[in-house]
Amino acid sequence: MYLSKLFIPITKDLPAEAKIKSHQLMLRTGMIKQSSAGIYSWLPLGFKVMKKIEQIVREEQNAIDAQEMLMPTIQSSEIWKESGRYDDYGEEMLRIKDRQGREMLYGPTNEELITDVFRSSIKSYKSLPQILYHIQWKFRDEIRPRFGVMRCKEFYMKDAYSFDLTEDEAKKSYNKMFFSYLKTFERLGLKAIPMAADTGPIGGDLSHEFIILAETGESQIYADKRIFQIDLNKYEGTDSSLSQMRTRAPESAAEIAADKSFGISAQYNSDTKSFTFSSGTTGEEIAANGALGVTSDQKASFIQVGRTALTNEEILTSQSNADFLGDNLLIGIGATADTVFTNATGLRSQPAISEGATAREDLTEVFRLGTDNNENIFNVSVNGINGLIEIPSQFYVGSTLAEALEERINNIVDPDTGETVGGVTVKYNSSTNNFTFTTGTSGSDSTICID
Repeated sequence: MYLSKLFIPITKDLPAEAKIKSHQLMLRTGMIKQSSAGIYSWLPLGFKVMKKIEQIVREEQNAIDAQEMLMPTIQSSEIWKESGRYDDYGEEMLRIKDRQGREMLYGPTNEELITDVFRSSIKSYKSLPQILYHIQWKFRDEIRPRFGVMRCKEFYMKDAYSFDLTEDEAKKSYNKMFFSYLKTFERLGLKAIPMAADTGPIGGDLSHEFIILAETGESQIYADKRIFQIDLNKYEGTDSSLSQMRTRAPESAAEIAADKSFGISAQYNSDTKSFTFSSGTTGEEIAANGALGVTSDQKASFIQVGRTALTNEEILTSQSNADFLGDNLLIGIGATADTVFTNATGLRSQPAISEGATAREDLTEVFRLGTDNNENIFNVSVNGINGLIEIPSQFYVGSTLAEALEERINNIVDPDTGETVGGVTVKYNSSTNNFTFTTGTSGSDSTICID
């Protein structure tokens, strides 16, 4: 077929909702046409491109011995009610009824359906492991579809599911899929950055998302150039090789941290394997902090970091010069049981930074924050607002732990005044493997205390 014969309805005028370049070009070159909000027709040129991408995805899935199948788009509500996700999934699920009044739904994903298919078909453990995948239209009723086909209601999705006999076998299947995704992006001319991610409503304790750097993204990250130097060709399809590959990839991904210009910051440095805590306030010199390796020449507006177990009542009545006892081996604080933190008042001009010692663990690699010894619980006092924060027990790298700390610190509310902390930044420095906490306030009344 000659290109001139192809149905390509090129247009000069763009709809007002086309805000990003990719959406504008796909409309102008006649690749897609919007049917309704978040729903598009794929015209001949766009459909050809999509099918080529689909074929690359299919080839890389087949390369790891995944088997293609096809499941229906309309699913029964019964299997979703059995899993407990029918009501939990929320308004994104399009719920419908057939002419007999039976509750049905347009599939937003297929965990329930594939599990129902597999459990009724498998006869012996000797048939495991199995990896099944399919490429199919999905529907999620997005409240705010935008950016063309990047965030839409109806979308073409490849989803894969592994069934394994043991946890170790499941991790091997995970590594295969991890490798397959990286190879797929490479063949598409894209460099994907794997980052530890929240498992969401699906559950589990291991998840990654693959981020493509683009100006049209919704998150701001920093990436170490070494992440773009990973050579996938040196890894083989063996369990040991893929395991080594997956543990090395997050090492570079952990260099990514959100850029914040205000409030408390926490940084992790992979070279020195230590945390740096910084307040955004200005302050005078404070005495050496043995727990975090803070020397007397550091500036701080009353930054204190340590470990102690306080009751809620004690937290509300704690004093700024309290002793912080115990230790947190994860982030290298509380190395001694007699660390005493001294008061410091804020100055007007110089920013206050308190740098911690090297963490006891290498936080450039994925680690699990557990509940043993209250490893995931921190006492916080910022400008006289005291609170207890609990970080979810799951897998992190230094940068994602810093984000979790920052989010929860800034949401602490004074029970008396209703004032929220706000303005605190937490940064992780992968070069030194440490954190930095910074308050967004300044002056002699600015204080921060974390243990």
